[in-house]
Order: sequence, then structure tokens, then C-alpha cells
Amino acid sequence: MIPDLTTHFSSLPDHRIERNKCHALIDIIVLAICAVASGSDGWEAIEDFGKEQLAWLRQYIPLANGVPSHDCIAYVLCRLSPQKFRDCFMNWAQAVTGHTGGEIIAVDGKTAKGSRDRKNQRNPLHMVSAWACENRLALGQEATDEKSNEITAIPKLLELLALKGCIVTLDAMGCQRAIAEQIIDQGGDYVLGLKGNQGNLHEAVEDFFTTAHAHHFTGVAHAFTEEADKNHGRLEVRRYWITDDLRTLPDPQNWKGLRSIGMAERECRQGGTQTLERRYFINSIAAEAKTFAQAVRGHWGVENRLHWRLDVIFGEDASRIRRGNGPAIMTTLRHLCLNLFERESSSLSLAKKRRKAAWNDEYRAKVIFS
Repeated sequence: MIPDLTTHFSSLPDHRIERNKCHALIDIIVLAICAVASGSDGWEAIEDFGKEQLAWLRQYIPLANGVPSHDCIAYVLCRLSPQKFRDCFMNWAQAVTGHTGGEIIAVDGKTAKGSRDRKNQRNPLHMVSAWACENRLALGQEATDEKSNEITAIPKLLELLALKGCIVTLDAMGCQRAIAEQIIDQGGDYVLGLKGNQGNLHEAVEDFFTTAHAHHFTGVAHAFTEEADKNHGRLEVRRYWITDDLRTLPDPQNWKGLRSIGMAERECRQGGTQTLERRYFINSIAAEAKTFAQAVRGHWGVENRLHWRLDVIFGEDASRIRRGNGPAIMTTLRHLCLNLFERESSSLSLAKKRRKAAWNDEYRAKVIFS
């Protein structure tokens, strides 16, 4: 059973003056969740959904004064605290997922491009999200104004997560000594991507694997695994090497918990075209190829499982919501709705689930309230 939404969002502070409250805050929030799950992507669409589904909604929320106008919905939601709203979401998500031990948690950032407000000189919203790869659920988010500030947003997000027994994956932006130390201190492990921001370390790991690969890893203790997928005439082969030989690294002791380094290779062939991509990692996990492969593959998958679907199914990049805290609130609503659909056990695609929620009252109630 999905934990009751009203229970987890009822503690959200309402900053309206009491005499101006014609609609309960929890009614507006539940209305917005139901509407977004059913295909509404803006304030007017949320109002329209409410008017069409008023009788259905009143089975779950009072709406004593009817459906609020889109101006009222926007006014209320855009003035909520994004952090408090995300806290409520994370408490609900934790109740949904339960114990996360053994989970691979991919932490990655995404910019909502349509939220840029040039008139008021506001940058687009950039949100760092935590994605549970096995459960396929968004665990939480932390907003930052600029992509470069992911370094400050990531620790704040990690603080709120139960990492004990989990493997946290981050791309090169999050490959920082303090972040690695925080993950270890919270009882987790890490798999961190390397690029130029860790120049000497990246160069050392790349040189190690380039040399070892050229000599077929002769005399180098390592583990290896390979996977292949073929779909629609496209062959993708993924290869993973991992070793606990850290002798060539500069100052490995500066990275808390560092136990291994790895290389992931992705080869794609389609028609007459062939591409080859190699990425390098530092890890606190043992030199086990299957575990390493699972972590890297999980992080690659967050682009398709989370970011791509937010854009294509929920229209995040196309959204023109820009007022106040509206972009951040709406992003969290999309994450929440995506989680609701992931918890629904049918084999329908996410796009079909969202359409069915718009058309079918019984299915919508199953997704949101059962």
C-alpha cells in the first residue's frame, strides 16, 4: 500500500494569512498531484482537471469551497518553501522504499531549460536528484542555481539519504574528496567518474588501463565482465575492468575508503557506424566486476529512467512555469508522480500509464491512493 500523501504533506507550512484561506493547502497539493499524474502540465490545466473531476476528488479531499482558480493554485504553490516541500517528498519516498540497503543510488543533475526567466534575470532551475536504480524511484532532490554548484548541492542531498549498505554513483562533477569521505562516513560505498577536474588522478587511471589493455592485462590482477544488447539493428557491447592495484595513483590515501579503480567501455555498432567510449572510475568497492558493472550501468540508466522521461513524458524542458518557486515545486511534483507510476505494477509504459490516469478514474485512484 502506498503511504498516505496527506499524512506526509500535512506538516507543510502555509504562509497565507488565515482570513485569506478559502482553500486548504493539502487540498491544493493533492489536486496538483492528481492533475499532474493525469497529464496536466500547467496551472490552468490543473484547474481544468479539478473542475472536470470534482466529484471524484471529493472522495479523497473535501474541496469545501470548490476548485481553486489557476491564479490561486499558482499563488499558493509558487510561495511554498521548495526545501520544505522536498522534505515532505523525501519522507514520503522513504516510506515507499523502506530499507535501501544494497541499493545503487545514482546522483545526477538536470536543468529545467524552460524555467529560465530572462525578464527577471533568473537562471534556469538546476536540480540534483538521487535515483534508486533497483527500485526505480526518485529518492530526493536538491536545487542549485548553476551546474557548477552541484558540488555544494550534492553533500546537502546526501545528508538526507540513508546510505548504509548502498553504493552511490556520481559523475565527474561529484568526484570530490569531501564527498567521497561523506559517503563513507554515512556507511555507503562510492563509484566516482573521473574527468579533467581531477587531472593528475584521471591521467594516472587512464594511463594504467591504456597500458594494461595494450598488453591484454598480462600480469595485472583484475576482474572483467562483458554484456551485449542487440535491438533494432543496433549492437551495444559493454565491457568492464576493475583492479585493486593502486600503486600508480598519486596520493591514493587522500581518498577515504578508496579500494579500486575501474574502466568501462561501451562499443556501439549500427549500420556502418561504430563508436567507442571509455570512462574511468575510482571506487570504494572491492574489485568485483559484476558489482562494478551494475553500478556503472545504473548511473548510465538514470538518463533514460529519470531525466529523459521527465522531459519526454512530463514535458519538463517545455514547461514555461517561471514564477517564484513554481519551477522547483513542479519538478518535485513530477518526481512524485513518476514514483507513483513506478509503484503501479502493470507492464504499461509510463506514457500509457499517464494517459490511462487521465481517462480512467479507477486506475487513477489505484495509482495515487491505494
